[in-house]
Amino acid sequence: MEATNNTDSEPVSKPQLIYRCKRCRRIVASEETIVPHERGKGEASFKWRKRSGHNIGDEEKGSTQCSSIFVEPLKWMQPVQEGYVEEKLQCMSCKSRLGSFNWAGMQCNCGAWVNPAFQLHKSRLDECYM
Repeated sequence: MEATNNTDSEPVSKPQLIYRCKRCRRIVASEETIVPHERGKGEASFKWRKRSGHNIGDEEKGSTQCSSIFVEPLKWMQPVQEGYVEEKLQCMSCKSRLGSFNWAGMQCNCGAWVNPAFQLHKSRLDECYM
């Protein structure tokens, strides 16, 4: 006689990553709203670095993690709803600055250009799993 296993038919859901405002803990983004981007060439991508005269290949640093996440435009982003082209993004409840947006795009600290850009700074967010 075969033993039946009920767990095979039930899908195992992995915890969902969400981002909360560090100050008031309000949910501001989730894993589904993140816009992925290809990593850029780091410091070599920035104009000031190109003009400085340093040989970029000489100082290969380890790949730094992106200090921001880029998301889709969300309902809580008041300046986006009001039709602004670029503006700072504030938490809906505590008005803490979480990032900024620009429809023309922005450059990530990894050097990649994201267009349009709705950037939230990881230092202003808590990563949580639900």
